[in-house]
Amino acid sequence: MNLENEFGERKWDEFGGISPLIALFKSYHPLNPEIEKIINEQTFPVRFDKNKHIASPLKRNRYIYLILQGSVHGYIKMGIEKVTTWIAIEHELAGTIRNLWTEEASEEYIESIDPVLAIAIPHAMSRQLYQQFPIANYVGRKMTEIYFKSASERAFISRLPTAKKRYERYLITYSYLVDRVPLKYIASFLNMRLETLSRIRATIAKETEKILTER
Repeated sequence: MNLENEFGERKWDEFGGISPLIALFKSYHPLNPEIEKIINEQTFPVRFDKNKHIASPLKRNRYIYLILQGSVHGYIKMGIEKVTTWIAIEHELAGTIRNLWTEEASEEYIESIDPVLAIAIPHAMSRQLYQQFPIANYVGRKMTEIYFKSASERAFISRLPTAKKRYERYLITYSYLVDRVPLKYIASFLNMRLETLSRIRATIAKETEKILTER
């Protein structure tokens, strides 16, 4: 995927002069000036309009993205149907999970749910940092731990036997997304029809109201 840095040479002006990725890395481990210089030089901000593909099987996967504004979902195609496999919002990373950090083709699509401002992180830069700096390997391991934890939770939810149980678990793990993204994406993620999700939400609301009135 070829991206053009629309912000030009002054790309970090509106971000305090440095790439926001540096703050994310520093949340895991202090960085040396060489690492910060490479990040500032090779990452760049990019915008995507609503419902635009950020990655797809037709485009070479060269970046992972730190989302600053907006939300995206990963999906695969089953015939004409889009099946959402994950959702990411501000301060989260978005990339084709099956080939994270590589530039190979993937069956997965990434699409913006609403307008997105993100930092493009080249895979080539990640490999360079891993090869040259032990600190980068530590940061990469901590970030990979988050990915694996999220993947494990998604697998757990998918194995729950009923739609209601899947949604109830979703409320525990992803409550911050319920009012953040359209319900059609949540329904797809939970492998149910939107109408089914609406009925479950109504049932849970009635159950909660009954409990409150009985107190």
